[in-house]
Amino acid sequence: MPEGVRRTAVLLERRWTVSILWASCEGVSRFNEFRRAVGEIPPTTLTQRLTELEEAGVLERIVSDARPPRVEYRLTDRGRELRSVLDAIEAWGLPGRP
Repeated sequence: MPEGVRRTAVLLERRWTVSILWASCEGVSRFNEFRRAVGEIPPTTLTQRLTELEEAGVLERIVSDARPPRVEYRLTDRGRELRSVLDAIEAWGLPGRP
């Protein structure tokens, strides 16, 4: 298997990762927004996935200097490149496809 395919598969195969990416592409940026958008994801799992996506260079964690501190996640340029992959997954899964 080509290295690029293997690395991408390792990142995307984790449960909830594709849903988190989709939500991020749709404009979700705060922790509780992800919880509402993704569904029944445990908070510790969401934290782990957000950290993994940040470490992979897909999401950027931004902490604002407010009281209480405000944390947002934004897609990086590299993360935005995954939108075409998500669109292809969506198109493949549409009803009526053979």
